[in-house]
Amino acid sequence: MKITLKDFTRATLAAGALILAAGPLAAKEFRLGLITPPPHVWTKAAEAFGAELAEKSGGEHSVAVFPARQLGNEAEMLQQLQTGALDMAFMTVAEVSNRVPDMGAFYAPYLAQDIGHAAAILRSDTARGMLETLPQEAGVVGVGFGSAGLRQIVSRGEVDSVEDLAGKKIRITPFDANLDFYNAIGAAPTPMPLPAVYDALANGQVDAIDMDVELIDVLKYYEHADTILFSNHMMFPMVGLISARVYAGLSDEDKAMITELMAKHVDSTLDTYTEKEPVWTENLMGVGKTTKEVGPEFFGDAIGEWEATWAEKAPSLPALRATAEELK
Repeated sequence: MKITLKDFTRATLAAGALILAAGPLAAKEFRLGLITPPPHVWTKAAEAFGAELAEKSGGEHSVAVFPARQLGNEAEMLQQLQTGALDMAFMTVAEVSNRVPDMGAFYAPYLAQDIGHAAAILRSDTARGMLETLPQEAGVVGVGFGSAGLRQIVSRGEVDSVEDLAGKKIRITPFDANLDFYNAIGAAPTPMPLPAVYDALANGQVDAIDMDVELIDVLKYYEHADTILFSNHMMFPMVGLISARVYAGLSDEDKAMITELMAKHVDSTLDTYTEKEPVWTENLMGVGKTTKEVGPEFFGDAIGEWEATWAEKAPSLPALRATAEELK
């Protein structure tokens, strides 16, 4: 049978109508990147987000989670988010603060008095309001905050005072607010990715590390240390991000569903840390190392020096401090 152009056109239009009636041509698989290892709280929250999104969207959407820097470090992933090459990320606020200095306000020393207080600060209207500038300033949409607990110091040597840290190579996450803090105490802050930390502490490449109790316990960083300072000197928030380019291409319905579910699972990390941080801390009390609890007085003038520096860099710092006081 001879098929005319008219017949072919009519058949093509009919097939197109059937496809449109059936809904989207294919399910969308979003790519979500993290620097944390598979067992980490953030990674598990990302996987739970993906599972619920697949369920709630009836399989229309899914999330492929790439932990442990598979897609690059955070600076590289943030660039990918800006271009739309990466859809989503659970990322330290630290990296975002390198692009948006106002976010450095979250790292004010002793902003939070404990892990529960930190959660309340990150859930506050003041904190959520700081997300509003991210699309314009960083090319990403922030849906909410999570946490990696409070920061501690693990040292290869004995530490009796802040002077014992002077000149010491201390592994840090590289961002300006953290660099300024350790420079203020006279240490030698040494940026280093997580996968390199265990061996670096073991072989003396660094003298100490700045870390949360989860990873100190779970990844056994204490094995090559002599002293654990439970300082709780700085909180370490995480933010759930969506590429602004990707977000702009979503339907209003998908925007609402995805942001709601991502915010839910990002926020869940706050409850996880509030529940588990005391357990991880208790575990570390029994590892046979010298453990000391220290407060703001331990760091002397360094905190005031940090505040003076960041009062100009982070305009939201006074409001965040005021909110923290109200929530005590």
